[in-house]
Formats: sequence, structure tokens, C-alpha cells
Amino acid sequence: MAQFVSEYGKTAKPAPDGRLDAPSFHRNHEAIWSAIGGFLATQSGNLLEIGSGTGQHATALSPRAPGITWWPSDIYDSHLKSIAAWRAYSGAANLRPPQCIDLSNPDWSWTGGAERNAVLTAMLCINVLHISPWHVSKNLFAGAGRFLRKQGRLFVYGPFRRDGAHTSPSNAAFDASLRAENPEWGVRDVSDLNGLARSAGLTEAEISSMPANNLVLAFTRALGQN
Repeated sequence: MAQFVSEYGKTAKPAPDGRLDAPSFHRNHEAIWSAIGGFLATQSGNLLEIGSGTGQHATALSPRAPGITWWPSDIYDSHLKSIAAWRAYSGAANLRPPQCIDLSNPDWSWTGGAERNAVLTAMLCINVLHISPWHVSKNLFAGAGRFLRKQGRLFVYGPFRRDGAHTSPSNAAFDASLRAENPEWGVRDVSDLNGLARSAGLTEAEISSMPANNLVLAFTRALGQN
């Protein structure tokens, strides 16, 4: 069964420099790279990571896409401190300082260097949508429609339902535990996310199966969009 932590800083003790360690990172980062690396390793430009958590994914994956400038973000101070500490620890040349981005705001924005709302080659969102209200999903896709360049991609990782059905009994139990914790949380359905994608000018998801009954969904900004 997938595990969730909405704020690692409340449940884990950081290293003296502020670095937090997420057990899920060690289990999933290689699988995630297998789904996104074929695109990212051949690209240049900006990648915005939404909900970077501890910062370990950004630290481990950014050096594998040297043409990409990787911008991490989060909403929790403990996470922002951890991301900054992992960045300093790793010395990754293309990893930038974290910024606070709150997708509960429908008009959310981001800053790439000195440029506000710079065009993006990619967006990445790992283990966020099931521990956030539905309007966060809506605002994520709307932002992808605003900021992604043509043929840019939004990658989303986590547990998902498919056509109303859970992919495993463990994911069904996980969904029930999430909704008991917060009625606004829950495992999202790929069909519903495809609807958000279409509204934002993105293609429907290309689906990559991951270990532990998770998926990577890849949405592409359509060529015909302005």
C-alpha cells in the first residue's frame, strides 16, 4: 500500500543541515526516471517541480537532464529548508533554489531567475494530487496550459483510479484512509484528469505503470494551442 506524508517536517527529524529523508524516494525515483528520462534527457529549458517535498527527487534526477534547468517548489517551510539543504549538499549545477508555490491559488505563478512565469519545457508533480483538494488538481492543469511550451509535458506520479476502478485492493484501502483523514483528499481518476487536460489544451495521458500500483501520467501541450 502506498504511504502518504503531507509534511515530512512534522513526522521526521531532519539532519543538522535541514535535510529530510523520505523512504518513498528510495523506492520510486529510479522507476520515475524510467518514465520521464527519455523526454527530459534530450531537452533544454525550464522544468518546474510542484510539491518537491524533501528535495531528494530534484537532487537525484536533475543531473541526469543536464540541458534542463530544474526549479523545485513547495508550500511548507520545513520542505523548502530541506530542498535548499539537499541542493547545497549535492552541488547539482542545474538545480535552482526552491520557491514557495501554493496551488490552492488559481492564479498561481512562478519565477525562473528574473523572469516571472517563464515558459516551461516540463512540469513534474510527485505524490501530491491524492493529498490535496480537487481544486489543486484543477489549478495544476490550468497552470500547465498557461506555462508549458508547445509539446511541453506535464508528468504526474502517484496512485490513480482508472475508469472509476482502483488498480488494486491496497489502493482502495489507501483511498479510504485518505478520505477518512480529509474528505477533500483521495485517489484521483485518470479519466477526470484527462478532462482537466483537455480543458487546458493538453493531450490525454500516456500511462506508464510503476511499482506498488502507482502510475506516471504524461500530458503533452498540443501543437495547436497558443
